Amino acid sequence: MTRTPERPRFREADLPPGASAVFEIDAAALRANYQALRARHPRGAVAAVVKANAYGSGIEVIAPVLHQAGCSRFFTAHLGEALTLRRLLPEAWIAVLNGLPPRAAEVFIEARLLPVLGSLAEIAAWQAAAARAGRRLPAILHLDTGMARLGLAASEVARLAEDPALLAGIEVVLVMSHLMAAERPDDPLNEAQRRRFVELAERLPPAPRSLANSSGVFLGPAYAFDLARAGAGLYGINPVPAHPNPLRFIGRLWARVLQVREIAAGQPVGYDASWRASRPSRIATLGLGYADGFPYRLANRGVLHFDERPVPLVGRVSMDLITCDVTDHPEVSPGAWLEAMGPALPPETLAALAGTSPYEILTSLGGRIVRCIRPEE
Repeated sequence: MTRTPERPRFREADLPPGASAVFEIDAAALRANYQALRARHPRGAVAAVVKANAYGSGIEVIAPVLHQAGCSRFFTAHLGEALTLRRLLPEAWIAVLNGLPPRAAEVFIEARLLPVLGSLAEIAAWQAAAARAGRRLPAILHLDTGMARLGLAASEVARLAEDPALLAGIEVVLVMSHLMAAERPDDPLNEAQRRRFVELAERLPPAPRSLANSSGVFLGPAYAFDLARAGAGLYGINPVPAHPNPLRFIGRLWARVLQVREIAAGQPVGYDASWRASRPSRIATLGLGYADGFPYRLANRGVLHFDERPVPLVGRVSMDLITCDVTDHPEVSPGAWLEAMGPALPPETLAALAGTSPYEILTSLGGRIVRCIRPEE
């Protein structure tokens, strides 16, 4: 039986007028990734990290799917992201990784958000907020075990251990840290951080613990603790880069063909005339550019797909447009959709071509791109 090539499943009538780029989310793949990470985590508890607009995939699309799949705990980076998520999921457990900003305590309390406290100053501010509220307030303590970014230093943990009154009025619901080399299972930094985390956590009041991110889930049960925080793996970025991806990329980025023109051999295309046709050619112009997060460095080296067949990107990537050589694809006409990223062309592949990280490829997807759920067959 002949396999039908992949094409967009969304309906044109459901798109905003003028939409020229769509990121189509495979909800089944997202649910499967969440369940796979839960199955790999010995205690089964996995929270979803939906910072940076759910890693560029669209928090309004992603969060409800995960919640319906059984995920009840979420992490954002910024307060604004958490407030957006609270509107989407009124009853969810939501934590803010970047800590407690100045003058924000009452906003956290009103929205029922958990600050991830990473300094004695933040702890004091949350303690003062608890006194004003007249009740204990829940929070997460973040320990710096070697990353040297956010988190309580060992000296600050010692202060808390010596003076328990510093945590009076605060209900510590989780103690966490962040692995710096989890994508490299053999790196001794992983075991060093794990040991450091245990040592520091044992100096604090008893509370559930969290260390593993998506890659950390694959380091084994010693890193599991009580809660894993899955980010990139949920969206299908490979958590074990040295091995085949055990997860599924969840999206397909489609770009609409705006025009198709025929050019003569030798004619240039795009800025700086960086590409010239070696034969009479058909050039398709698509409504996607670096302002949408499509990497500028893919000029003259990127590839898109039409009906799962490669279509070379030619010329510069400009702010709003890219151009492709569709000479060998006579069926491509204005209104057609080409796939710029998807299971056959995942962020890892684009990142290798562009000399960057797959995290950057995915999180850079811009606001002009429409996000939608891919209808299930």
